[in-house]
Amino acid sequence: MKIDRMLTIIVMLLNRNRISATELAEKFEISVRTVYRDIDAINMAGIPIISYPGNNGGFGIVDNYKLSHQLLTLNNLCTILSALKNMNSTIENSELDASIEKLRNLIPEDKTNHFDQHMEQVIIDMMPWANSSKQKDLVKIIQNAIAQSKIISITYRNFSNEKSTRQLEPMSVIFKNYAWYLFAYCQLKMEFRLFKISRVIDLKVDETRFTRREKSYREIEQESKKDVSLVSLTLKFTSQVRVRVEDVFDRENIEYLDTGEMIVTAQFPEMEWNFGLIFSFDEHVEVLGPERVRLAIAAKIKSMNDKYT
Repeated sequence: MKIDRMLTIIVMLLNRNRISATELAEKFEISVRTVYRDIDAINMAGIPIISYPGNNGGFGIVDNYKLSHQLLTLNNLCTILSALKNMNSTIENSELDASIEKLRNLIPEDKTNHFDQHMEQVIIDMMPWANSSKQKDLVKIIQNAIAQSKIISITYRNFSNEKSTRQLEPMSVIFKNYAWYLFAYCQLKMEFRLFKISRVIDLKVDETRFTRREKSYREIEQESKKDVSLVSLTLKFTSQVRVRVEDVFDRENIEYLDTGEMIVTAQFPEMEWNFGLIFSFDEHVEVLGPERVRLAIAAKIKSMNDKYT
């Protein structure tokens, strides 16, 4: 796209003293004549570009127009690029790719080795081991619907295995706890809801457009936290799972016994997934309290045992 190309040319000129028309033509796979037309258009937009004649000539931006390099240090820029690249590994967004490329052009040629080393120092891999390509495709479809303010229809299966069809005004896609979620206004329930994308059975984009509502995910999240009741769980773990216990719980909540066992007391939202967390430790955990949770765990164990006897 011409506008993207011209923006990249501006970024390159801001970062370098001068660049030749031939080099620009080769980079963008266009003719030298097209380069001159782009330069004229940039000049007309109010960005003062001057032409230098001769073998070492080319184009440059008037010095007093350039942005101060003190605004962003090289390490600042490397950190921003690293964060963007790590984030884009989850969504593979072409527009974000283009933005990364534009910022990459701000790195001086003599500093590329420093940039490459910096990119290897911190790598954030947010993807689960078994990532579903279907989910990525759904995320892209939803992103496009959000950008165009188009209503979507989904067939959805909730945590209780109840199936429903909803018409939604998609607001945001969220990557949280190694899973993708859709934050949307549900026209059926007439309220904002969060939908786990892995539970979407079918999705269709409607041509009907909607006016984006003022509420944001962060506002709704803060409001919902006020209504969540917490339960204080006391758990006893064997020494065999010490490493995992220290992965999951804060050290300040862990009491180490002389036997090697550990007592963990921590606050949890009173939700069904707590049972999944507890059972993930198998026989290496015992719920000491509260009693009602201990009894609920015992009932679930009995139910499982009955299936196998």
